[in-house]
Amino acid sequence: MKRLSHRDPVLVQAVIAGALSFAHLHDIAQATGQDGWKGWAYPISVDLLLVAAWRRLRSGHGVRLAWVWFLVALTTSLGANVATAGFLDLAHPPAWLRMLVAGWPAAAFLGGTLLAHTPQPLAAEPTHEPARAPLAPAPEPAPSITEPQKVIEPPRPERQEHQEPDSDPQPVKPVPVAPPAALVAHARKLADTHKATTGQPIDIDTLRARLGVPASMAEAIATQLT
Repeated sequence: MKRLSHRDPVLVQAVIAGALSFAHLHDIAQATGQDGWKGWAYPISVDLLLVAAWRRLRSGHGVRLAWVWFLVALTTSLGANVATAGFLDLAHPPAWLRMLVAGWPAAAFLGGTLLAHTPQPLAAEPTHEPARAPLAPAPEPAPSITEPQKVIEPPRPERQEHQEPDSDPQPVKPVPVAPPAALVAHARKLADTHKATTGQPIDIDTLRARLGVPASMAEAIATQLT
């Protein structure tokens, strides 16, 4: 509410000044022969050019061009205000005034086009470079297949100087087992039968095969049969 109360006098003053300037421009246009809607179009054209130039000045781009057309529009509005104060005979306007009013549409169109379509410079890019992330260390190259790889041999234990040579192990002889008496009796019957049939004493291989015993057992039985 406080801001609005401070702006109220300014807004009222702007409306009054705009209405008076608008009316003066309309009177000048009618005095130079611009009747009907043409008389109302002239003040609108002047005010629009004045606003467009002021906006370009506020933007900060193309200031020289904006100042030129701002002064042109301001001079036109100020001249119309002064002309209607009795300095000129509006019943018989001079030829140069008729010429200015007739040429105003072309000048306003040129000014509005230049103010609206003049390219604005791009914002300058920052010169500082962005911070770069630290580079990761390069991976170590893999060992080549063709290169021979070194084989690390485990350390060998030192041999004792006065170590006695290992003696060859002696073969363990099996302890002879006495055959049972029943087995010996059965073997004797087989031996008698073999001798009666073939006429020769039975050999150890045949005896072992008939009894189904190991060779050592067959040898022990054979010694008892002799």
